Amino acid sequence: MPEAATFIEASSPHVMNTYGRLPIALSHGRGCRVWDVNGKEYLDALGGIAVNTLGHNHPKLVPALQDQIAKIIHSSNYYHVPNQEKLAAKLVELSGLTNVFFCSTGLEANEAALKLARKFGHDKGIERPEIVVYEKAFHGRSIATLSATGNPKVQAGFGPLVEGFIRVPLNDMASLKKATESNPNVVAVFFEAIQGEGGVNPMHMDYLKDVRALCDERDWLLMIDEVQCGMGRTGKWFAHQWAGIKPDVMPLAKGLGSGVPVGAVVAGPKAANIFAPGNHGTTFGGNPLAMRAGVETLRIMEEDGLLANAARVGKHLAESLKRELKSVTGFKEIRGQGLMIGLELTKPCGDLVKRCAENGLLISVTADTVVRMVPPLILTITEADEIVGILCPLIKQFLSETP
Repeated sequence: MPEAATFIEASSPHVMNTYGRLPIALSHGRGCRVWDVNGKEYLDALGGIAVNTLGHNHPKLVPALQDQIAKIIHSSNYYHVPNQEKLAAKLVELSGLTNVFFCSTGLEANEAALKLARKFGHDKGIERPEIVVYEKAFHGRSIATLSATGNPKVQAGFGPLVEGFIRVPLNDMASLKKATESNPNVVAVFFEAIQGEGGVNPMHMDYLKDVRALCDERDWLLMIDEVQCGMGRTGKWFAHQWAGIKPDVMPLAKGLGSGVPVGAVVAGPKAANIFAPGNHGTTFGGNPLAMRAGVETLRIMEEDGLLANAARVGKHLAESLKRELKSVTGFKEIRGQGLMIGLELTKPCGDLVKRCAENGLLISVTADTVVRMVPPLILTITEADEIVGILCPLIKQFLSETP
């Protein structure tokens, strides 16, 4: 069988050159495994970047989507979509919030959150609202979400950025208070409960509680981006729930539709009625196929106990990785929770993505030095052990090489 790196051109003359792709074209999948067009098998520890909640070709999801496709795929928001109400009711039940707006992506959900915050400020008579955001954050690649993002590399070449953001370090309440002191224009604090693209950096539980209290004290919106860390990935429906708090605004996407594009903004009483008809909208958001995917994903997650599985298998995987690597020079630490795991090394390790793929394992590297794993929530202990068996020897070899 030819090696994966030999069977597909590195780039296409007709597709914009926006991705640093591996020379792999995937053909099909089943569970936590995928196969390329040459028949090579891979264990999927990336899950489409935290998207394929139920893995691939799930026996309960596929027939439901086939049924929906045969009925109606898209209508538009001129009309009621029954599964919008069904999915919204479920998200309200799981979050303890009150209302939902549906879109198609995490970027759109975060964009909507930023608009909510600005209108919240304008409704209070604040002419130039400002939103607190964080170092190393990633919220998307539109001009507004790019401006909220804390990564100069992805911002380069796209100035001028949108104004109205105040940036602070993670988990530092003193810095947050100092940066907003005597500023009447602040309307919201916006962050990921666990940063994804920034290197799998969790917000501390005490910090989450303190920010919630500060937002209540100063009449700000607490907006928690759960696009990557939500939907059961940490062992609770949403990562912030480990701190026992509720946000005012919660963007979701990625795992909500198990591969079908679904985004949502879930809002509590303080933010639920900020938008009125005409203030915001989307063509594809809330379409019948996407809503069916969301409804079925949540149903299957509950039926199959996937939150408990994510917590149990994720804990086993993190502990196994730490045990194998703790004495290895160049290994720094493991971060994250459940099946959102970041493994930081002391030197840039992007080459590990290719090496792992060649050995039948799909991962990513983010923030230059962090191996990220966000596999399907159906991952088993046996598959977690397989990940360790492939990844750890490759990391040890990589770290032993001269820089």
